[in-house]
Amino acid sequence: MDVVIAIAAGVLGVLVGGLINVLADDLPRRQNPQQPHYPDGTPRPASAWLGITAFLTGEREAPEGALPPPDWNANSPLGDGGRPPSRRLGWRHPLVEIVSGMAFAAMSLAFADEANLPAWFVYVAIMILVTVIDIEHRLILFVVIIPSCVFALIVAAISPEGGKPFSDFLIGGVIAFAVFFAMFLGGGAFSALAGRDEVAFGFGDVMLATLSGFMLGWRAFIFASLITVFAGALGAVLYMVGRAMVGRQYKWFTPLPYGPYIVIGTLIMLMFRDEVARLLGG
Repeated sequence: MDVVIAIAAGVLGVLVGGLINVLADDLPRRQNPQQPHYPDGTPRPASAWLGITAFLTGEREAPEGALPPPDWNANSPLGDGGRPPSRRLGWRHPLVEIVSGMAFAAMSLAFADEANLPAWFVYVAIMILVTVIDIEHRLILFVVIIPSCVFALIVAAISPEGGKPFSDFLIGGVIAFAVFFAMFLGGGAFSALAGRDEVAFGFGDVMLATLSGFMLGWRAFIFASLITVFAGALGAVLYMVGRAMVGRQYKWFTPLPYGPYIVIGTLIMLMFRDEVARLLGG
């Protein structure tokens, strides 16, 4: 029975991954979500709505002569360097669906008795969406974060994890906003003093951390922040080493997306807080 539930959860995760791809394709362009389409806006046939099926059926590329709909937002605010959009799906589409499906299946097995498992599915989907958009565009969109914060507060009020009071989660969001907003101001001041336009820490990161606080409560958020800092430092070191290995020099003040590290810390504490507590307690 557990295997059947895991398979069903995995299928649901793949479908949710397809939805994540649609949102990741359209929201950064300030485009209302459309029917699944190729990067140039050309609609995909129903058999290629999922990235996985598009690759399996050989429909990874838009057919010759097919055109995007008239209302397609061709003037992307993202800036494409003057290059025409691709007519070919990238590997991100099936990869997101596979990761989402595996995450849902694994969670259904590991946390089958968790009353908040459906909410956790939603949290994981949100975090995958945030990660994809931040890595591709260095954007954390308010249109994603604000409704997610409202959802997290509703979950905390109706079915708080571990029976903790609602105030724990509310305080978690407040503390997260205060700490990360201070980091945002500090990073902006440092960039200004250094004469740089780039900022390492955007306001979207502040709001993502606030969402993390609402999801976890203030105690778990503190540990999530420590994991985030460690993961961010490790990621920066690996980035520098990776560039050195391919013979490319690392430039100081190179902005890197920080959202994925907040996501890592949040998900670890969301699903493994008991294990982390036992580890820290010796």
